[in-house]
Amino acid sequence: MSTEHVPTRADIPDSDRWDLTHLFVDVSKWQEDFAWVQREYPKLQEWKGRVGESAQTLAEILEFEKSLELKMERVYHYASLQLAEDSTNNEYLARIGQVQNLLTKIGEAAAFVVPEILAIDDQKFAEFIADPALKDWRIKLHKLRRMKPHVLSEAEERILALGSVALSGYDDTFSQLTDVDMKFGVLTDETGREKPLTQSSFSSFLVKRDPELRKRAFHQFYAEFRDHEYTLAASLAYSVKADVFHARAKHYSSALAAALFPDDVPVSVYEGLISSVLGNLEPLFRYFDLRRRVLGLDELHHYDTYVPLVPEIETRFTFDHAVEMVLAALAPLGKEYVDVLAEGLRSKRWCDRYENKGKRSGAFSSGSYGAPPYILMNYKEDVFADVYTLAHEAGHSIHSWFSQTAQLFQEYEYPIFLAEVASTFNEELLTHHLLETTRDPKMRAYVINRQIDDLRGTLFRQTMFAEFEKIIHAIEESGDALTLDVFKSEYHKLLETYFAENFVLDPELDLECLRISHFYHAFYVYKYATGISAAVALSERVLAGDSGSVKAYLDFLRSGGSKFPLETLKAAGVDMTTAAPIESTLRLFERRLAELEELLL
Repeated sequence: MSTEHVPTRADIPDSDRWDLTHLFVDVSKWQEDFAWVQREYPKLQEWKGRVGESAQTLAEILEFEKSLELKMERVYHYASLQLAEDSTNNEYLARIGQVQNLLTKIGEAAAFVVPEILAIDDQKFAEFIADPALKDWRIKLHKLRRMKPHVLSEAEERILALGSVALSGYDDTFSQLTDVDMKFGVLTDETGREKPLTQSSFSSFLVKRDPELRKRAFHQFYAEFRDHEYTLAASLAYSVKADVFHARAKHYSSALAAALFPDDVPVSVYEGLISSVLGNLEPLFRYFDLRRRVLGLDELHHYDTYVPLVPEIETRFTFDHAVEMVLAALAPLGKEYVDVLAEGLRSKRWCDRYENKGKRSGAFSSGSYGAPPYILMNYKEDVFADVYTLAHEAGHSIHSWFSQTAQLFQEYEYPIFLAEVASTFNEELLTHHLLETTRDPKMRAYVINRQIDDLRGTLFRQTMFAEFEKIIHAIEESGDALTLDVFKSEYHKLLETYFAENFVLDPELDLECLRISHFYHAFYVYKYATGISAAVALSERVLAGDSGSVKAYLDFLRSGGSKFPLETLKAAGVDMTTAAPIESTLRLFERRLAELEELLL
């Protein structure tokens, strides 16, 4: 039997690789910058004890730090991209190791800067901020200053720092246990081949068309979790305890409030997301019933919710054709957006297109200030989902491009809260374009089903996860014990709420509360739900031709990290402090469901 040939890096023509000479012409230039930083960073000590001396002195240390960060960001960017293109290359491995070691040394050398800024008294700080010497640093300093009520004495901060490693790493424990120690065995797939069942491969079995294979995968997978449930429950409980400890030590009202504070997101936004979704579950239940009927099942189990209702359509799009499709879909954003992206994907070679031996799997976008926002792909012409992946990563890259061309270095990085908005926005425009340009019922059903499943997984499922995180932290904060039975009981209540009455909840599904890696690093998942809601709201304004909507969206991309995320989105026309964006996304889900019912029933 023939096996697919995976080319080496040398087999890939230059035209299909990213062009890293935009970062450094060659390695010798990279080495020059690396050596410069090595030589210069010890000078940080010249400002130790002097940061609050004057506005001019504060500006000097900030500018010097910036000069180091600018070069280190680019040095790291180059080394990380080289490693991504071939992780077996020892030279690349050594280079990234050098960079990481130097970053650690710089972090240690600069550790005094923030505490000294926060130690400046309020009156003096107000005078500093008004000084022209600090005009380019006012936003950064105000954001930093917000943290002052939650910064402890030097001795207390030292104790917390010494204990930080001991009080973290629960997600690492989870990964080591589930990825290395736990053995899930093998399964015989629909072709008769034995395939290993792992944390990574589990999802691939759930999309198989054979219901018995899906069922076997589910029960075999969770049998291993059952064997380790007490260990996992203890790890999750101590992760929650650590979150609560940090919040209390830093004078926050709750662990949730502590997690939301850096982005200036009120707890009411988090709670509003949950209440909006809980009030609109009927369309989700309708979708589960549609699944059951289309798949020809008497009853629906969790392992039946991932198999596509429309099998993967047979398409073949070259990378260049995919670029054309994405550019056409993004045309409503105007000439500047489309031209920048077209040039980046074509003549400027931002994208590393195809798989090669040693190349990192998946896809990502990665940028640095003043350099191209590169895209890694492993594009396959016969995988239609890769067209969506290209649109998604292009959204990240153009967000980075607009941000760095409009903002100073210290304000160009956008927060994670906003990161998925621009990428998901592009997927929404691609879906709209495909539905506008095709009449083929199978293609339309495939595209609609894909969007529905995306909304289900990102809005409904992540909101359920967010509610679980809120509940278990509140239990710990109340003084009650978090045990395996408590975790499973609370999670089961949520499963009963978020799944339809005619949905079979297998007992093993209660163990899902122990296998979601994000739970061991809490209060992140809600950003997926708010992100897709903001993206849908913004895309609907643009597609409806609302006056000023395109300019508002491009200004959103240009804002970078110059404002807090809710303020940035509000300026673009989306107020996440209200229920409107969530409800708009829920209505989209219901509209698409009606279309899918018409196509499939």
